[in-house]
Amino acid sequence: MESEHLSEVRICFVGESFVNGTGDPECLGWTGRVCVGANQKGYDVTYYNLGVRRETTEALKQRWYNEVTYRLPSEYNGRVVFSFGVNDTVIESGKTRVSVVNSILNTRQILSEAKQLYPILMVGPPPMLDKDQNLRIAELSEYFSRICNSLNIPYLNVFPVLKQSTVWFDEVRAYDQAHPRAKGYQVLANLVQDWDAWLKWFPGLRK
Repeated sequence: MESEHLSEVRICFVGESFVNGTGDPECLGWTGRVCVGANQKGYDVTYYNLGVRRETTEALKQRWYNEVTYRLPSEYNGRVVFSFGVNDTVIESGKTRVSVVNSILNTRQILSEAKQLYPILMVGPPPMLDKDQNLRIAELSEYFSRICNSLNIPYLNVFPVLKQSTVWFDEVRAYDQAHPRAKGYQVLANLVQDWDAWLKWFPGLRK
């Protein structure tokens, strides 16, 4: 689409606590920050944050359709950004909350259905402090990349960049051992704002 058709756009960000922006004292997270950036460049963005803390792909699979379609009727210029995965990799009772196989199946189902309705993007899961969990997150992120590639959906793998970010990990350690504060979310927002797929949605953001 050309930029003149994008002056008004409604976006649902769907995922868990990192979408919610948990830990950010400014209550923006990365999702709010990228929308502020678009608004400052003249876009009229209606921003829906549909992040739910501790949510896995099992729960997200059940709720995303009703929540998104309610907010994005077909007569509006609606888009969806998905970002999830970390909670699937958490160990509870000796096993991950969701198996890798089921994470893959859930994600493929969610994205396949969403793609039939809206332009969509996916942002991968960020790293945690736990090294073993990071191995699981990195593996899942790679599977997500393959799924998105097979469905022709843009995918942003933020894991390797954030894994090298001292800002991200300094804030995570200083807060709750899982989530960053404002500066960490800004680092993640910058990755999204510089992403070609995001810039195709908002050509006016190109530097």
